[in-house]
Amino acid sequence: MCTAATYKTEDFYFGRTLDYEFSYGDEVTVTPRNYQFNFRSAGTVKTHYAMIGMAYVQGDYPLYYDAINEKGLGMAGLNFVGNAYYKETVKGSDNIAQFEFIPWILAQCASVREARILLERINLCDTQFSKELPLAQLHWIIADRDECITVESVKEGIRVYDNPVGVLTNNPPFDEQMFNLNNYMNLSPKSPKNAFSDKLPLKVYSRGMGALGLPGDLSSQSRFVRVAFTKMNSVSGTSENESVSQFFHILGSVDQQRGCCDVGDGKYEITIYTSCCNADKGIYYYTTYENHQITAVDMHRENLDGEKLVRYPLICGEQIKNQN
Repeated sequence: MCTAATYKTEDFYFGRTLDYEFSYGDEVTVTPRNYQFNFRSAGTVKTHYAMIGMAYVQGDYPLYYDAINEKGLGMAGLNFVGNAYYKETVKGSDNIAQFEFIPWILAQCASVREARILLERINLCDTQFSKELPLAQLHWIIADRDECITVESVKEGIRVYDNPVGVLTNNPPFDEQMFNLNNYMNLSPKSPKNAFSDKLPLKVYSRGMGALGLPGDLSSQSRFVRVAFTKMNSVSGTSENESVSQFFHILGSVDQQRGCCDVGDGKYEITIYTSCCNADKGIYYYTTYENHQITAVDMHRENLDGEKLVRYPLICGEQIKNQN
């Protein structure tokens, strides 16, 4: 499935992996301030914050998987199959279709604090984008440099959780994922001491033994623990290159390789792309499964006062530098 994370050095970074068995034809997409959003039940928004992110563009509409806006707010949707629940339209609420949620928030909100206000009156409704694109069962991470939340639309209603770890994967629900971290409070980046028994001469025989018990499988719950441990103990320099490199290493701890997650019919779930957004500078970095070279798209090099989407197809071929 997928993993999202936040990271902060001098600047604030936000990104995710997208793990699936095929791609829809994803593109880095800039939505300028005067692109018109025609929301299905919430009217038209003609002027808004500009945003950049990864999207599948269908009928000139950006179906964003993840994005940041020009104010430094980031948002990503991750699979939440079996738990996500969308209602019919409700009178008196902001009725927003699941596929409209990211642009609805990023178009209007400069911070998580402002997003919380919109969330108080939102109803995520069961409107499909089209017959060919049914509803995706998702939950979302929304973050800025000061705070992070997780949003889940379940049968009981909209649930908004503070997210102090700045990480999101898939199932189970976020509160259960956070509680599960209690089972790993003994993990440490430092070498362990013998707490098993003072009657046994137990010794450290390898570096890294402080993280013994850190799960290594590809399940969403294990990925949550692994990337949370990696992120919370991560150390890097504060330059752009050091920060971006470290962010990709953090999400690299949950990278999925072809062949390790068999979904049937000869298909395998892989990490189709990994993104890292400098939310302060509006730069979208990415790698793909076939291309480990980091590619960057800077939203501020585009005309952000325009009316049309700016689209960059992913560079997917491996970029190998021959040194001799």
